[in-house]
Amino acid sequence: MMPWLLASGDFVPSGGMDTANHAFASYLARRAHADVHLVAHRVAPELAASPGVHVHHVPRPFGFHSLGEPLLTSVAARRSRDVLRSGGHVLANGGNVNAGDVTWTHYVHAAYKPAAAGIVNAALVAARHRKYVAAERVALTEARLVLCNSDRTLRDVVERVGVDPRRARRVYYGVDATRFRDRNDQATAKARLGHDPHTPIVLFVGALGDRRKGFDTVFDAWHSVCRLTGWDAKLLVAGSGAELPRWRARVSTNGAAERITLLGYRSDVVDLMTAADLLVHPARYEAYGLAVHEALCCGVPVIVSSAAGIAERMPANLADLLIDDVDSADDLAARLLRWRERAGEFRERTRSFGDVLRARSWDDMSREMADMAES
Repeated sequence: MMPWLLASGDFVPSGGMDTANHAFASYLARRAHADVHLVAHRVAPELAASPGVHVHHVPRPFGFHSLGEPLLTSVAARRSRDVLRSGGHVLANGGNVNAGDVTWTHYVHAAYKPAAAGIVNAALVAARHRKYVAAERVALTEARLVLCNSDRTLRDVVERVGVDPRRARRVYYGVDATRFRDRNDQATAKARLGHDPHTPIVLFVGALGDRRKGFDTVFDAWHSVCRLTGWDAKLLVAGSGAELPRWRARVSTNGAAERITLLGYRSDVVDLMTAADLLVHPARYEAYGLAVHEALCCGVPVIVSSAAGIAERMPANLADLLIDDVDSADDLAARLLRWRERAGEFRERTRSFGDVLRARSWDDMSREMADMAES
């Protein structure tokens, strides 16, 4: 078996690209005579203990990503040369390593310029963005193969980064169908979380480090619908980041504390999705949207940006829940009201689509990726 080297910050099944990287590494580790090298800050214990897996641990000094990233790039570049000389393959994530082999693109920095509140936070976000765009352009244009998580991502790497379309391929994510499924025990899940089983729960899952996930639009739309007589839902917000204290202050001062609960970082997303009646995700940029994918697999309807990668897979009978203008709180409020009037109908439609999504596993995705890289 030819050796593989994978370079990424974390190989853990905790969400987003970390889950996808963990899934691909686990697939390679289960193959006969595996020889898998992981250059990372953090690797799930069961993966690190797998036969044939070699972990090259890279520290994050003082816990800062900005200090750990250049160390990871340096170690991965050095290890990559040995693997390539032995006839193996290197899988980088975006622009984190320029090995000239395979790059897996989960997010295109050239496709979105993030904005953040606060002078210091905004300056840090802008500086990181410029660095990521430059590294991404070099690594992707020099890669032998660029794997993209959606058609939207594929268009972005071609049109905004300059990748030769003959070297780009789309491979959709899979899912762990044993975790993300419709459990039919929503009332019990709500009670476990301390909520009235009869009260509808709307869930937002996303980082609050900047405005990319669109929580500011959610907040304004929620304030609007809560003024209406008869609006009975509660909003749960799972996510942390630099702007979380600001949102907590706004919630506490505008009288929304009874209708919005800011949970911070949560590791029990499956339980939250089991309890949820709706997921709202008006992201300004979303290369794919794994949290949306997982919610759909749980049978939870989603209000999501029509420009998100996952939206290209949505069936026509769920089009009423797609948002074209993610900056419009009025549009989002109208979608929320439309969902509330037809909640049962949207739930049934979502369950059918969830069955389709659950049929594609992480191993199905990983097999496609390995075949493309090795062929």
